[in-house]
Amino acid sequence: MNWVKSIIVGIIAIAILYVLNAAMSATGFFGIGIDDYQSRLLVFIAINVILATSLNLINGFTGQFSIGHAGFMAVGAYASAYFTVTHGKAIETSLSGLGETVASSIVLLLAIGIGALVAAIAGLIVGIPSLRLKGDYLAIVTLGFAEIIRIVILNIDAVGGATGYQVPGYANFLWIGIFAIITVVVIHNIVKSDAGRALISIREDELAAEAMGVNVTRYKVTSFVIGSAFAGVSGVLFAHYNKFLSTNDFQFIKSFEIIIMIVIGGMGSMTGAILGAIIVTLLPEILRLLPAIQIGETTFQFADLRLVIFALILILTMILRPQGILGTTEFTDFFKRFRRADKPTGGLE
Repeated sequence: MNWVKSIIVGIIAIAILYVLNAAMSATGFFGIGIDDYQSRLLVFIAINVILATSLNLINGFTGQFSIGHAGFMAVGAYASAYFTVTHGKAIETSLSGLGETVASSIVLLLAIGIGALVAAIAGLIVGIPSLRLKGDYLAIVTLGFAEIIRIVILNIDAVGGATGYQVPGYANFLWIGIFAIITVVVIHNIVKSDAGRALISIREDELAAEAMGVNVTRYKVTSFVIGSAFAGVSGVLFAHYNKFLSTNDFQFIKSFEIIIMIVIGGMGSMTGAILGAIIVTLLPEILRLLPAIQIGETTFQFADLRLVIFALILILTMILRPQGILGTTEFTDFFKRFRRADKPTGGLE
C-alpha cells in the first residue's frame, strides 16, 4: 500500500506548508509568526531545492556536466513574467466571478506552464546538438548558452532590459513549497523507473549502456529537457515571489552555486541534493552571526569574512568527503540498515 503512504505523507507535507505560510502572514498562525527575513530564507530554500534536484537529474543521475542551469531558470522567469505583465490582469478580470484567490492562482499556474514549456524547448534546442559532447566540452557549451540568454535578455526592452522588470507577486511560500515537493516526487519517480535505470547505466558506462540497447542520445536529451523544465518552474516562482527581475540574478555564478549544492550534498542522491540546497542557502546567513574578536587593539570581524569561511568549509568538505555528504545514498538507506541490523539472524543460539 505504498500509494496510501504517499498520500498520507503528501497531506502532512501540504499541512506543514500551510501552517508555515500562515505564520508568514501579518497576523501569524495562533500567535506564531515568521518575520520577513526568515520567510525569504524558507522561500529560497524551496526554490533551491527545485534547482538542485532538477540539475541532479542531469549531472548526478545521467552523468552529464551542465553548468548552464541559471540560463534555463532565466528563460522560464522572463517568459512567464512577460505573460503575466501583459495578460495577467485581463485573465484575472475575466475570472473575477471565481474569486480573487482562485483567479490569481489560475494565472500563476498558466505562467508556470508557460515558463516550464519555454525552458523545456530551450533545453531541447541546446540538448540535441550539445549532448553529443562530453565532459568539459558540454560544460563550456551549457555555460555559453546561459550567458547568451542573459545577454539577449539584457538587450530586450520589452522585458525591462538593463533596468529590470517589475512582475506581479502571484507566488507565495505555499505555492513554492508545493512545487518543490512536486519536483522531488516527479524526479524521484523518474529515477526509480526503467528510464531512471537507463540514465544511471549511462552515467556508469555510456558505451556499455549503448551496447545493451539503450538509446543514449534520447535518454540524455530527455533528462536535459526535464531538468530544464523544472529550472524554468523555479524561475517562474522566483520572479513572481521577488516581484522584480534583473539579469544579475542569473549570472554564471548562480549556475556554479547550484552545482555546489549537488556536489556538497552528494551527486546521485535525491536527499543529498535537498541537503545541499539547505546548506548552501543557510550557511552564509548563519556565518553572519559570527562574533567579533578583540586581540589587543585589533578587532577581527569574522562576519565580514563569512564568504571566505564558507569557501574554506566547502574546500574541507571536498577534501574529507569528495563524494559529498551523502554520496549516492539516501536518508532512507540509513533506516533500512538499522532495520536489517535489528532483525534476528535466525541462527541457533
